[in-house]
Amino acid sequence: VMLLPHGYEGMGSEHSSGRIERFLQSCAEYNIQVCNATTPANFFHLLRRQMHRNFRKPLIVFSPKKLLRYPKAVSKLEDLASGKFLEVIDDKDVMVDEVDTVVFCSGKIYYEVLEEKENTESGGNMAIVRIEQLYPLPEKQLDAIVKKYKNAKKHIWLQEVPQNMGAWAFMAMHY
Repeated sequence: VMLLPHGYEGMGSEHSSGRIERFLQSCAEYNIQVCNATTPANFFHLLRRQMHRNFRKPLIVFSPKKLLRYPKAVSKLEDLASGKFLEVIDDKDVMVDEVDTVVFCSGKIYYEVLEEKENTESGGNMAIVRIEQLYPLPEKQLDAIVKKYKNAKKHIWLQEVPQNMGAWAFMAMHY
């Protein structure tokens, strides 16, 4: 397991920032797993899944430092005690029929969008879907989400880093 910070949080002389696009460019034939867990429970279940599988593949986890102490990045004890790693986390706070835009994202940008929606009291027409496992891409779960939001006219990939960084190119090619 390799844990790397992601985004601009790793700036500075004694810090590094993982370049998620470089790892995604190295993915082929299920050689590695690339994840970006956004909740403590999902992170726990990701590590647990890694240990309990009957095979070993390198696990690359991009984990922004902001989420370590972020008040909204919390999990209930029930989520830790039961459940499993969720490759995709759907938006539970929207009315499915009112959604005309599905925003796919990964990592801390989810919480930034959530804050903006709360502060402006807008965005009820957007479903924010977190892709927690970028490779192998969970296509069945993503297909189910696209099918679920049948009124959606737009499907957007959102990331906090520029287009030539992050998972944008990978997502554009693979989904």
